[in-house]
Amino acid sequence: MAKRRGHGEDAIYFEHTGDCRDSGNHRQCPGRWRGAVSLGFDADGNRIRKRVNGRNKTEIRAKLAELHDDLDDGVVIEAGYTVQTAIQDWLRDGLPGRSAKTVSTYTEVTDPLCGIIGKISLRDLTAADVRSALTKLGATRSTRTLSIAHASLTRAIRAAEANGKVRRNVAALIDTPMGQKGRPSRSLAFQQAVALIAAARGTALYAYIVLSLLVGVRTEEARALKWDHVDLDGDPDAAPPVPPHVAVWRSVRTHGDTKTKKSRRTLKLPRMAVEALRVQVQCQADARLLAGIVWQEHGLVFASAVGTPLDASDVRRSLRAISRKAKIGEDWAPRDMRHTFVSLLSDNGMAIEEISRLVGHSSTNVTETVYRHELRPVISTGAEIMDKLFSTGEQPGAAQQDPH
Repeated sequence: MAKRRGHGEDAIYFEHTGDCRDSGNHRQCPGRWRGAVSLGFDADGNRIRKRVNGRNKTEIRAKLAELHDDLDDGVVIEAGYTVQTAIQDWLRDGLPGRSAKTVSTYTEVTDPLCGIIGKISLRDLTAADVRSALTKLGATRSTRTLSIAHASLTRAIRAAEANGKVRRNVAALIDTPMGQKGRPSRSLAFQQAVALIAAARGTALYAYIVLSLLVGVRTEEARALKWDHVDLDGDPDAAPPVPPHVAVWRSVRTHGDTKTKKSRRTLKLPRMAVEALRVQVQCQADARLLAGIVWQEHGLVFASAVGTPLDASDVRRSLRAISRKAKIGEDWAPRDMRHTFVSLLSDNGMAIEEISRLVGHSSTNVTETVYRHELRPVISTGAEIMDKLFSTGEQPGAAQQDPH
């Protein structure tokens, strides 16, 4: 035994699991080499020890030296503190202010990772272990899912590192491997968009679809849109005249803000969107009357049958049914309508810089700085092109359209 750096005595010994065959070196003996360092006594007078295992004395000495370094740095590495425990601690304590849905998403992407390396002690985890686990997941999951899983593991180990549970973050030492290709976003052809609008007439999602296709709002922005931010009349007598418009200043994100500050924008409404929203006013009034005392008023433009916020799954399910009715296929996602908006504008000659303004993407256009102010200009170019595209004598739905 030897004393080391004030931590107590080091002990190196062979732990037999069978009969001893070599009392001198234990080379042929069943069992394992172990090392221990004494850390004093607990309140009950029991000795506190930290132990390491190895194949031989040399390996034990190296591990004991590393253990002393950890103790000197205040790192208390527990053999029972596993990767899964570190992830669970991070999910519980490392995501303050995040919504329950966000925590659920991180839980879903890290569960498969825990199934592969969750039982490994965090102190024994290697970069090779992480790379192997992510590569295995990549055989069945998208690159985006792998990136989220890798980032989550890195953050979980960083939290453990900050709490003195591990010396270094091995997950940060590797790059995320490639996974499977995710579902690419697509855009509807013009005739498909017309067919979708026609099929949506008379449904609860009609105005939602019109607003997404003709104004380009994100689905998270549409679900959070309030009537206070919709002006269906404008002010034609103002100087300059104010057209009917929608103020896209909110989303269903945790803090109610848009994706970025530059996503806040006020957009002129095409005539079809104005008409669809007027229909929505009446439809919601009917729903409120039908619901009676169970109606919950939130001031939302798009709400459930009892006034509560729409869930993303509600929108996806309704869109699939309407797409099926329109005979354009069922595999369309709500975000595809926003891509359609961009595609239609681009196909009709609008500059990409102006499209970026409409969808709230640009970070270089000087006009974007105006969005940071409380009063924002009404951007009308998108509505003008949509009026031109959808200004035929017949409204979609009045006549049979060929979606193909």
